[in-house]
Amino acid sequence: MTTAVSRPARPGRITAFLRLVMIEHSVFALPFAYLSALMAMRSVAPEDANGLPWVRWSDLLLITIAMVGARTFAMAANRVIDRHIDAQNPRTAGREVVTGVVSVRAAWTGGLIALGFFLIAAALLNPLCLALSPLAVAPLIIYPYGKRFTDFPHAILALAQLVAPVGAWLAVTGTLEGIGPALVLGVGVGLWIGGFDLIYACQDAEVDRRIGVRSVPARFGIRAALVASSITHVVTFTCFVWFGLWVGLGWLWWIGLGVAAVAFCYQHLIVKPDDLSQVNRAFFTANGFVGIAILVFAVADLILISA
Repeated sequence: MTTAVSRPARPGRITAFLRLVMIEHSVFALPFAYLSALMAMRSVAPEDANGLPWVRWSDLLLITIAMVGARTFAMAANRVIDRHIDAQNPRTAGREVVTGVVSVRAAWTGGLIALGFFLIAAALLNPLCLALSPLAVAPLIIYPYGKRFTDFPHAILALAQLVAPVGAWLAVTGTLEGIGPALVLGVGVGLWIGGFDLIYACQDAEVDRRIGVRSVPARFGIRAALVASSITHVVTFTCFVWFGLWVGLGWLWWIGLGVAAVAFCYQHLIVKPDDLSQVNRAFFTANGFVGIAILVFAVADLILISA
């Protein structure tokens, strides 16, 4: 008598696609888009408004759709474009497009649908957002190719992430006037994400050198990449301080920045040139916490202090 061997059930198409694009990682830049949008809303609100009656929930919903749509498209495109590189790296060889759990056609279809949602949301927000939407999409496509022609693909990722706070400000105001605070916040967010991408890339430095993928760790070494990441994050924190001073946030904001500073220090302390075992904890846990913590303290400040 033979016993049937059960095999793990393959995930459904939607589940597999959501794993492919790591939808949960939208938490990195989305809080800063919300923060920028709230500051823009406050800047155009009546001076006698109390509490937060000036919040335009429809704008926040459309910003959410645009952000998640753009990021989903970016991740799907990245996975398809990099599938041959990923197949040569033991760390990434199990990704869905490489293994065939998600086909190239399905990945492109899902990504293009997400891009459609992004463009629709941009159009519903205002004409300027729609007109500038190609500028937001361009670095998302260029980034996966960056590792083929520059040692600094992390800078392209930083540029792509800078768009989030700037785009959210434009979504609310519909004009470039007064966009300075959003630019400062955007630079901070871009450098933050570009900086921890430097950390994340360290785990692939040896493989990247072997297969010809370019990055700061592969070109200059892991120690240099970690030093560059630390410097980048100091500039990030400086931008966050500048932003808070510019828009006039109160003491709860500064407590939030203090909490974020602890998270920044933590991720740099646990990742060492000779020990990269904690990279995922630094990348996902610490950085996911940073965005949420800053947004929570900023909203609390708006409600209790600065409103």
